[in-house]
Amino acid sequence: MRTAVYAGSFDPLTNGHLWMIERGLELFDILIVAIGENPSKHYTFTVEERLRLLRESTKPCDRMIIVHFDNRYLVDFAKIMEADYILRGIRSPHDYEYERVMRHINSDMAPEVNTVFLMPPRDISELSSNMVKGLSGPVGWEENVSRYVPEPVLKALATRFSVHSA
Repeated sequence: MRTAVYAGSFDPLTNGHLWMIERGLELFDILIVAIGENPSKHYTFTVEERLRLLRESTKPCDRMIIVHFDNRYLVDFAKIMEADYILRGIRSPHDYEYERVMRHINSDMAPEVNTVFLMPPRDISELSSNMVKGLSGPVGWEENVSRYVPEPVLKALATRFSVHSA
């Protein structure tokens, strides 16, 4: 069984994340989609909300596990979950440089865990959670953001931004 961990903050979940999840399910027998937390980040949604949005935005699949992990290196989490692979997306040269360094550090810590990189198609290659958050809020934002996120996320963003603009 080939098991991979695909981790991120998913704040918010984007169509780029969904593309990675779909490809991960094509490549691996088990895909663990893990919400990690970075103490230096400010999150729009709580962990519980992000877990719910992931579940609502993906088709139920017995080969996919959606979980949260905290205060642990990703490679250590992969070992705990008995995953042989870490799945990462590369959208830009900046992503490549960061992920290349992390792959080598992870390999130093756990040589048995391999990193697999995927490059998304051109139409979503610039997409990021930060971009979605930056577009959200001004008058008419929903039409622009709707092409970048699944429907449950758009609804959650609309609720969040209507509360903040009131």
